[in-house]
Amino acid sequence: MKRDVYLDDQPWEEALKKYLDFLEEQGALKPGLPEQVSAENAVGRITAEPVFACISSPHYHAAAMDGVAVRASSTFGASDAAPLKLQLVEQAVLIDTGEPLPEGYDTVIMIEDCHFVSEDAFEIISAFSPWQNVRPIGEDIVATEMILPANHRIRPVDLGGILAGGVTEIKVHPRPRVALLATGNELVEPGGELIAGSIIEYNTRVLGALVAEWGGLAIRKGQVPDNFEVLKKALAEALKEADLVLINAGSSAGREDFTAALIRELGIVLVHGVATRPGKPVVLGSVNGKPVVGIPGYPVSAILSAELFVKPIIYMKQGSTLPEREKITAVISQRIVSALGMEEFLRVKLGQVGNRIVATPLARGAGLITSLIKADGILRLPRLSEGMEAGTEAAVELLRPLKEIKETTVIIGSHDVALDVLASYLRQKYPSATLSSSHVGSLGGLMALKRGEAHCAGTHLLDEETGEYNISYIKRFLPDRPVMLVNLVYREQGLIVGAGNPKNIHGIEDLVRSEVRFINRQRGAGTRVLLDYRLKELGLDARQIQGYEREEFTHMAIAAAVAGGSADAGLGIRAAAYALGLDFVYVTEERYDLCILKEYWDTPYIQRILDVMTSPAFHQAVKALGGYDLRDCGRVMWEQ
Repeated sequence: MKRDVYLDDQPWEEALKKYLDFLEEQGALKPGLPEQVSAENAVGRITAEPVFACISSPHYHAAAMDGVAVRASSTFGASDAAPLKLQLVEQAVLIDTGEPLPEGYDTVIMIEDCHFVSEDAFEIISAFSPWQNVRPIGEDIVATEMILPANHRIRPVDLGGILAGGVTEIKVHPRPRVALLATGNELVEPGGELIAGSIIEYNTRVLGALVAEWGGLAIRKGQVPDNFEVLKKALAEALKEADLVLINAGSSAGREDFTAALIRELGIVLVHGVATRPGKPVVLGSVNGKPVVGIPGYPVSAILSAELFVKPIIYMKQGSTLPEREKITAVISQRIVSALGMEEFLRVKLGQVGNRIVATPLARGAGLITSLIKADGILRLPRLSEGMEAGTEAAVELLRPLKEIKETTVIIGSHDVALDVLASYLRQKYPSATLSSSHVGSLGGLMALKRGEAHCAGTHLLDEETGEYNISYIKRFLPDRPVMLVNLVYREQGLIVGAGNPKNIHGIEDLVRSEVRFINRQRGAGTRVLLDYRLKELGLDARQIQGYEREEFTHMAIAAAVAGGSADAGLGIRAAAYALGLDFVYVTEERYDLCILKEYWDTPYIQRILDVMTSPAFHQAVKALGGYDLRDCGRVMWEQ
């Protein structure tokens, strides 16, 4: 088969409008025939026609209060100076809230306003008007009154009104049926056996959950191999039972990417490729008058493409409008470079520092589902921009509530697994609080403090001259900022090597051997500073190390590279090696501190994490990771 190429590279807004206009002309966006459902099962559904009351509510004149029912005229003349005495049975009837008003009576006197002078008589000191403290027929709903309009998403409160109006069944738009096809010979069902090259198939599960969240009915059709004829048959079958078909993967221009060609053979392709990152190789087409969308295989691309091009279709087919996410203005914490001509959807962590919301970019790879898990918001980098400078203000779409974001302790700096444990225990003890930890290295963390973009920074910078940690760097880079230096942990740093140490690496000096492939931490990381310090001590030239320029941003990424066989060694913490079953060559114990801006010391942002740091459960969990000592955890080591 001839290899496909991109037909378009247009802005996604233009592509979406072109696609929706075409589908609307084809009638593919109209809701299906209404279906009648029980009112009690209708919450979340969209009304297909107005809902009218069958009865009034209340359907009788009802007492609004506990008291006595009277004729208003019998109370005239009562006053403080001349209390009026009324007789039960003859002039009044005891009544409870909600009971029908007896025939001939038009008012209820609250029991608190009645002074009983005997078992069958009471006095009042004020007159009452007709229908006072009475719920008349139809006070809430009048029979034949419209309770809900058409194209209204039914809420729990709406259910009460529907049932109060005597309606037990209503007509709603059918849920759009969305078939999900997963393509690829490499796919393995969750829990299945994994070999090199196999990929766990979770995209259609995520897409199916999104479809359900948007009001659709997801139909997973299982995995389809990279075979044009088999895929063609699977698509034809899916179209018989679905209103919309999503084909996941195969939308690009590789040798086994058949989606665009398949849709073109059976129908029409309107768009192939949009100017977004991630999500560029999306396919927007139609077969048999039904929308068929080719979704890229990388998970972030798949989710973003579904948000942009599938979500509007599902909402329109329910007669509903697309909801907009809340937006805020945030300050970008670091310089962002982006390709000109591509609109980039950047995942960011958010937190309030002072009176500003600070946005810190997360990893940008289209295959990193964790970048969406961690993200608090989406920052859009315009097509005609080459990025943004640190300190720039930008609009961010929120992925979690602003109130929760404002309760976030922002830690920027060096990575440590203990911070992840701290975040978990913080959330357990203070459910409204979160911890945002961004890994830019120890120096990057101190610079973030200098710019006022974090509450504290994780740091473990070794002074080559004194052998002391952190203090000299703080004096150099934050000379005028009052800070508190608090210890989190002492941890073992060493060389992470393969299980069994196949290259017989026993120290830093072995890194210069020609057969040893090394993986380094980024510039500014405390671990990188430690390595350079030890190389200087040993009189070794970093240029002799194969892989010295190859960088990763976390200890776990270093361990993963060694576990995956792309590196033989990397400098990192014992806990990372322990987590992935690797060997560890001890080099030194280092002190890992939190440098805290003093202006936030007495705020909940800091006091909550200091409280958690004293928890025995937290200490136990960190020690279980391996290579940690918490002898000074929570102790103020130095104050500026």
